[in-house]
Amino acid sequence: MAGGQERVLRRRIKSIQSTQKITRAQELIAASRIARAQQAVNAAQPYSESIRQVVRDLGAAGGGDSPLLVARPEIRRVCHVVIAGDRGLCGAYNTSVIRAAERSIQAHQRDGRDYALIVVGRRAENYFRYREYRIDAAFSGFSDRPTYEHAREIGAAATSAFLAGDTDVVDVVYTRFVTAGTQVVTQERLIPLSRDDTPTTDEAPTVSAGYEFEPSTEVILDLLLPRYVDARIFAALLNGAASEHAARQRAMKSATDNAEDLITTLSRSMNRARQDAITTEIMEIVSGAEALRTSSSEDLLADTIEARDSELFARHDQAHAHAHAPAHPHSHDH
Repeated sequence: MAGGQERVLRRRIKSIQSTQKITRAQELIAASRIARAQQAVNAAQPYSESIRQVVRDLGAAGGGDSPLLVARPEIRRVCHVVIAGDRGLCGAYNTSVIRAAERSIQAHQRDGRDYALIVVGRRAENYFRYREYRIDAAFSGFSDRPTYEHAREIGAAATSAFLAGDTDVVDVVYTRFVTAGTQVVTQERLIPLSRDDTPTTDEAPTVSAGYEFEPSTEVILDLLLPRYVDARIFAALLNGAASEHAARQRAMKSATDNAEDLITTLSRSMNRARQDAITTEIMEIVSGAEALRTSSSEDLLADTIEARDSELFARHDQAHAHAHAPAHPHSHDH
């Protein structure tokens, strides 16, 4: 029994060691990609800030009548752009984003508003399809390495739905990358642009530089605002990719450490099973030797008693024979 248990434990240890090699490799790959993804986030920041400043300047110059800047008087349908990952093994990264988007949808539904869904990543698509949510557009296959073309496709889907009047508000839900150990799920207003992006009517229409716009500011804004939306989506995609790598690195490190602890525990159990097997074998050997020794002693004693009995009977027979033998007459010399 102990030997069988030892074999089972040995197989389990080998299986866990194989899994540990995979998790360690995933951890190293994710760690190597974090720095690259963080560099991409930082590299896209100047363009995003510059185009944001240009939009502010155009708005300050009197171009605030663009359809992408005008808020709807009544919000009847809210579009959510949910940015998640294509793969798992990254802890709570996908779950946190999906649940934040689902809570927002449910909150709007309680207020009597309809929803629209643009999902990025297979995990988000599978989640909402399984729960029979209505998905207006789905994009996948690039969550760990997004490009600006992917952002343009997503931005075109969100912008066209807003301009067509199908949606009144577009929010983006993603994970903002802060550091390798800190990522925050964020929901931001994408369309119409918030007051942080354009000056309010109470602010003085100041322009940071002396621009002369040709053609009009309205025409330029109509061409520039979709690109601004694309830039913000691209920034969200890059943040999501960096956050996914960081979450996967932490999750795989935790899995590797847990595998090491489990291997240690099973090794101790296997050693105990081996010791039990050795102890059992020793006890069996000692018991067998003792049984053999006892059996040999009993046989020797029986043989000795039998030999003594035979000797005694032989002596008794000889004595009896001498006692009953006839007496021989003595001869006298005359």
